[in-house]
Amino acid sequence: MSTTPASLRMVEVSGAEALWLLEGSSVGRLVFQQRELIVVRPARHVWEYGRLIVRTPVQAAAVPATVTYHVDEVRAVPGTGWTVTVHGPADVLSDTAESAHHRRTLSGWTHGPHDAILRIHPQTVSGFRLARGSEG
Repeated sequence: MSTTPASLRMVEVSGAEALWLLEGSSVGRLVFQQRELIVVRPARHVWEYGRLIVRTPVQAAAVPATVTYHVDEVRAVPGTGWTVTVHGPADVLSDTAESAHHRRTLSGWTHGPHDAILRIHPQTVSGFRLARGSEG
């Protein structure tokens, strides 16, 4: 009888399943490069009409043309969960009414100059499920 503990493995999911997992979540992290440093900011999001709307505490002028957005749900005790990463061009919402709508529906951490609403146009989507599996 083996007493070897089960290992954890990552199983890639389809793009459709990755987007389904993303839609079921509301909190993630915006990742981008600024002055040769990688910046990671907490964010809230909603999937809307094939685009990801993100509210994050960052100055709108600091948002580069292309960003990465990461969402995950990792259960520490059972060692399972999932992770999804989206990458693509981003633009700051400039329509006043649309921006106001998302400020009402996506709670933020800050208000004022460090409170941006972005629209990310996904070009790549990758996702993995974290699962228990036998080594070997």
